[in-house]
Amino acid sequence: MPELSLNNIDQIRHDISRQEITFSHLLENLIDHICCDVEHEMQTGLVFSEAYRRVKQKMGSRRLKEIQEETLYAVDTKYRRMKNTMKISGIAGIVLLGFGALFKIQHWPLMGTMTTLGAVTLALGFIPSALGVLWKETHSRKKLFLFISAFLAGMLLIFGTLFKIQHWPGAGIIMTLAALFGIVFFVPALLVSKLRDLENKSMKPVYIFGAIGMICYAGGMFFKIQHWPLAGIFMVIGMIILCIITFPWYTWRTLKEENHISSKFLYMVIGLLVIIIPGTLINLNLQYLFEEGFYSQQEQQQALYGYLARNNNSMMTRYHDSLSYSKMEQLHAKTINLLTLIDDVQIKMVQESEGEPGEPALSQDLIRHTETGTDIQYRKLSRAFHRAPVGDFLVPGCNTGTELNSALTEYKNYLSGMIPGEDLQKYINLLEPSLYLPETMPEEGAISLMSGLHSLELLKNSLLAVESNTLEVIARHK
Repeated sequence: MPELSLNNIDQIRHDISRQEITFSHLLENLIDHICCDVEHEMQTGLVFSEAYRRVKQKMGSRRLKEIQEETLYAVDTKYRRMKNTMKISGIAGIVLLGFGALFKIQHWPLMGTMTTLGAVTLALGFIPSALGVLWKETHSRKKLFLFISAFLAGMLLIFGTLFKIQHWPGAGIIMTLAALFGIVFFVPALLVSKLRDLENKSMKPVYIFGAIGMICYAGGMFFKIQHWPLAGIFMVIGMIILCIITFPWYTWRTLKEENHISSKFLYMVIGLLVIIIPGTLINLNLQYLFEEGFYSQQEQQQALYGYLARNNNSMMTRYHDSLSYSKMEQLHAKTINLLTLIDDVQIKMVQESEGEPGEPALSQDLIRHTETGTDIQYRKLSRAFHRAPVGDFLVPGCNTGTELNSALTEYKNYLSGMIPGEDLQKYINLLEPSLYLPETMPEEGAISLMSGLHSLELLKNSLLAVESNTLEVIARHK
């Protein structure tokens, strides 16, 4: 019967140890068992390398790990409890989140409760128990940083998503921390772990490119959630690296060296098809719906503005021969001046958004002049959610913001002194500057251009509504 040399046994021992078989008695038993299997194969005339390859092929890539898990489950009560907790909490959390998503879509009650319970179950039940199971199975101090970074990134991502869905404060901070731990710590630690255990050094650049693609794609998703610029660029770069470079490269190297399709390859294909590509399509669709909602709101406000402006002009024509016409004309002139000022602010904001720093765009094709004023072609804006213009033109301290605030206050004082009365005062309160202009920049970041323009459209319509009511009051008090 052929016998293995000491070098052959050392190679088998080294290979089994690399699979993180930490249970000492099991390690020796597995080495002895595999050596016997290899010797049995060598009886057919095979050399050691070929016989050993056949034994590994029969076992599969995870069989030794499964044997250790089954052994630990049978003899270690603490491991068994952690394993059961991981399974139960994982299933329960996913089920609760699934039903929470269903209830959200259907607008049914208890959505928030189920989503919160599902997130808490996953973050405080599944992830800690999974971390304990991994540590129990490996006892690898080299991977401790990887496990901890994965634990923190996963927990923060779950809570950040929950806070974002529930519109709770602090969601942006939690999502930022999740992205920080995931992109800066977890992915690099995973790459280092893979490269450390890599036998085939030719696969090293493949894993490096894969890590870069993951970082770009995850960063793009995070930027998209936070509505930051460059999100689309990062996502496209990540998709190109993962789907066009890394995946074909990995497939070519794997098929060149292996004669069969491994489960790892199948999981990679499924991951690309089920997670990355649909995620990108859904994300783009959400972006379209997000922008479409703003465009529709702006167009409705513009349509309402046109109606109110024509109605007020008609009223001025109708009372042209009235004794109160001079007073009405004076009010109408002040209203037109204030509307012109607001139009100018809107145009400057658009020009800054569409241009380069210090070089505002001319934007002739974005501004349409009508009989009732100025209309912005919102769907033609290339940077509709740029965040600089609101801070430069509307916040307290800037010249235009101060001028607009002063003009509104002066207009309100004019109306109050013109016709006293409680009914009129209620309408004048619609022109309170704090209802439309930011008093301070919000903590979570700058206000987008579209939001600032929307506030100004609302202000213009409120101004016309107040003018309409005041003109009627003046007309009645002849």
